[in-house]
Amino acid sequence: MTIKTRFAPSPTGYLHVGGVRTALFSWLLARRHGGKFVLRIEDTDLERSTQESVNAILEGLTWLGLEYDEGPFYQTHRFERYNEVVGRLLDKKLAYRCDCSKHRLDSVREQQMASKQKPRYDGHCRNRDVSHDAPHVIRFRNPRDGEVVLDDLIRGRIVVANSELDDLVIRRTDGSPTYNLTVVVDDHDMAITHVVRGDDHINNTPRQINLLRALGWDVPHYAHVPMILGDDGARLSKRHGAVSVMQYLQEGYLPEALLNYLVRLGWSHGDQEIFALDEMIQLFDLDGVNRAPSTFNTEKLRWLNQHYLKEADPARIAHLLSSHLGDLGIDPANGPGLSAVIEAQRERASTLVELAQISAFYYQDFDTIEETAAKKAFKLGADEALNAVRVKLAALTDWERAEIHGAIQEAVDDLGVGFGKVAMPLRVAVTGGSPSPDLDLTLHLVGRAMTVRRIDRAIERIRAVS
Repeated sequence: MTIKTRFAPSPTGYLHVGGVRTALFSWLLARRHGGKFVLRIEDTDLERSTQESVNAILEGLTWLGLEYDEGPFYQTHRFERYNEVVGRLLDKKLAYRCDCSKHRLDSVREQQMASKQKPRYDGHCRNRDVSHDAPHVIRFRNPRDGEVVLDDLIRGRIVVANSELDDLVIRRTDGSPTYNLTVVVDDHDMAITHVVRGDDHINNTPRQINLLRALGWDVPHYAHVPMILGDDGARLSKRHGAVSVMQYLQEGYLPEALLNYLVRLGWSHGDQEIFALDEMIQLFDLDGVNRAPSTFNTEKLRWLNQHYLKEADPARIAHLLSSHLGDLGIDPANGPGLSAVIEAQRERASTLVELAQISAFYYQDFDTIEETAAKKAFKLGADEALNAVRVKLAALTDWERAEIHGAIQEAVDDLGVGFGKVAMPLRVAVTGGSPSPDLDLTLHLVGRAMTVRRIDRAIERIRAVS
């Protein structure tokens, strides 16, 4: 059997991390077993579905590299097919028309709740002959006897009595199909063998299985993935941070870091934490998915992102970092090579945004110096130390690391002070207090002219307040 999975988001909002994890698990399952991965856009909610959300879904999957083999298929393009299936169910007396008013349905629900019964449709129209011309919905005639047995690939066996299920609506009064019908038809028509989705759908699954059996169709394998919780233990939502997966792109995360983090959010392979994409494909299976909810931890994601920043090709990071520097008003062509700056700085940053911020001083002068750093470095006599090292640096014929280090050491020796008495104010004068590597490397990348200019400004600042 060729495995075929699908990712079927509703375009009523942005692609969020819970959806991405579901897509990733489905994609990995298909890739590991040489199968197919289908993208389906479930856009039957005509009031809330937007093209903007569709674009965000497509953009997010592209950024993450989760390529699909078939699709995207749009449910709004398949209404004729859904109506054909509804007609077939009506002809076989497996569905019926229902003209119950909202007032009647609300009254029945209130009575059931008052009697401490599970609220459900009471079957009032099940054996009535409702006119085709009257406003009505179509309901599926759910079996009243027996039970649905679901062997979930993550949760194990789930048994639901049919008496617990009501006759669900499969077509609304306006003629539009409902989710439970469309998903059944689509999964059959697209030959989906494995449905991987969030456990918020688990109550729908027995109803969908009954629909599939009524139509004489094969039942796919189901795997319901537990929810993701925020740091506070509540279900992950907008208030916990990123709304769209593309926000992680804007915040400077690498796609491989996010994928690595999400695959470990509910799945494990021993104690391994770092997984290249090829390893994920080789090792992933549903047996390793936990049954318990997982908690989203931003700090863990940042740790992984820093790992990938340090391991990535500097040329690739340079390509990605350029736009973040542009956001700071920096043209990276006006300064040292980006790859060299990245190799010097990337161990000090967790995201591309942070990397851009701590590297800005290589390309443009700063108006302010970090206050805590200034207090520690610009003490009494710091102007004398800076002036001494400025003379040595300005006189260099070769602006190379060894020569720069030698000039600093000469100034230290001439002054008869410890190395830090010169190095500390020099570093703050040149960087503004930003994190930076070895002092000689920092000055080498900043360049002679900018280094001397910043030393002069620092001396002016010190003398202005003394």
